[in-house]
Amino acid sequence: MRFFLDNDLSLNLARALAALAADKYEVKHLRDKFPADVTDQDWLLTLGREGDWVIVSGDVRITKSRLTRQVWLESGLTAFFLEKGWTGLRFWEQAWRLVRWWPAIMKQAERAKSHAAWLVAVNYSGRFKPVSP
Repeated sequence: MRFFLDNDLSLNLARALAALAADKYEVKHLRDKFPADVTDQDWLLTLGREGDWVIVSGDVRITKSRLTRQVWLESGLTAFFLEKGWTGLRFWEQAWRLVRWWPAIMKQAERAKSHAAWLVAVNYSGRFKPVSP
C-alpha cells in the first residue's frame, strides 16, 4: 500500500511521514510524481491505473466537484480528506496533528474497500467521518 499526499499538504510533511512509515508503507507527495500544476483529474486517473494508492488530500472539493468526484470514484482510490481548518494551520501545527492521526489513517486504509473515503477532523478523535459515494 502506498500513500499519496496532494499539493494542499507540504512536500516536507510527506517526506517526514515517509521516513516514519518506511518500514511498512511508501509515502509520496504529488511533486514526487507529477508537475506541481497537474490537474486533479490527471493525477487521480494515473494513480487509479497504477492501483494500490491511498490519497490524503487537503482538498475536500474533490468530493464535491461533479467532474473531479466522478474521476475519483472511477479511479477506485481510497481517500482521506482533511476537513476544513487543516490547510489554514501553520506547518508545525499541521505536522503534529497529521502525525497524531497517521496510525489511525494507516489502520483504516488497511481495512478499506476500493474508493472508500473519510473526512479527517482537525482535532484527533480516532474516528473518521465517512464520505458517501
